Amino acid sequence: MLEFTSSTPLTMGVELELQIVNRRDYNLTRGSIDLLVLLDKQKHGYDIKPEITESMIEIATSVHTNHQEMLTELTAMRKLLVSSADKLNLGLAGGGAHPFQHWEDQRIFPTERYRLVSELYGYLAKQFTVYGQHIHIGCANGDEAVRLVHLLARYIPHFIALSASSPFYQGVDTTFQSSRLTSINAFPLSGYMPFLADWDGFNAYFEKMARLGIVASMKDFYWDIRPKPEYGTVEIRVCDTPLKIETAVALAAYAQTLSKYFFTQRNLAPAQDTYLTYSYNRFQACRFGLAGMSINPVTGQQPTIREDILHTFQLLADVAQDLGTADAIAFLRKRVLENQCDSIWLRDRHLKSGSLSDVVRQQSELWMTV
Repeated sequence: MLEFTSSTPLTMGVELELQIVNRRDYNLTRGSIDLLVLLDKQKHGYDIKPEITESMIEIATSVHTNHQEMLTELTAMRKLLVSSADKLNLGLAGGGAHPFQHWEDQRIFPTERYRLVSELYGYLAKQFTVYGQHIHIGCANGDEAVRLVHLLARYIPHFIALSASSPFYQGVDTTFQSSRLTSINAFPLSGYMPFLADWDGFNAYFEKMARLGIVASMKDFYWDIRPKPEYGTVEIRVCDTPLKIETAVALAAYAQTLSKYFFTQRNLAPAQDTYLTYSYNRFQACRFGLAGMSINPVTGQQPTIREDILHTFQLLADVAQDLGTADAIAFLRKRVLENQCDSIWLRDRHLKSGSLSDVVRQQSELWMTV
């Protein structure tokens, strides 16, 4: 039986997966081991660890209630990472997928778990060299977590469109705003959590899946949103890693604001019909970003994702003011109104230079500017 660790509601944390590139042609490079060795020689206390292939590194914040404090921590982490990467002549970059790397060139990071993942999933493990932002929101108990997962599901297209930063993959323009999630779709336990009523129902489901030999732990679920019982959180997993940490922090603040609204509005009940349009709306966000359509399964209305985001920001205005996230919502609102999107920025840089190597150089410089 899975025990849900109680945490303070609305606390939050962020994980960011970063690209490690060389400074010759800005392709991915196997630099995580050397970078981690250098970082370990310094007393920093930050959560910095490897990811599934050696051209990735993950940073995770501590637990926060205030997004400005989270930004301060991430800024300090970036300064440390940039200093160490410079000593190794490595570049670091945001973005949901490297524009021209080839999966067969990647090497699995030598840990037992990643070795087992590679043995189970074959080439998919190396194709999993994509880069995301995970957002954790604290919940008091498992029942609250299950409810929050289902209520947030309706807003998953928002997080995809607002973070989209993977238009290029394997050297071509995918025509998607976010191509990253297509790599995750290949895993058998991707998608969304079944419509379960409470934590007892979740435990019954988990135990049945474990008894069938399908899962051994929560890590085996690659769902877009999932409870994280050992942390006492709900984890949103659909975001591409943004090109700048300011966007990552604003996205976390948006998740926190939505969650406060749901915790406060006890009359709101999860609806199974949310999942009738879930996959379609998710695709629209990946393919078209802010211009995609978002079908409401209850009313049948079909606003654009841009219109739906702006309407939600208006709905949350008072909550954001009370929570202290109004500045973060305003930051995202400005980006939406001005059609600012990382995927658009990347395509614009490619249009001007004609070189994907130069695109990565510029996105690396953008992330590493301290």
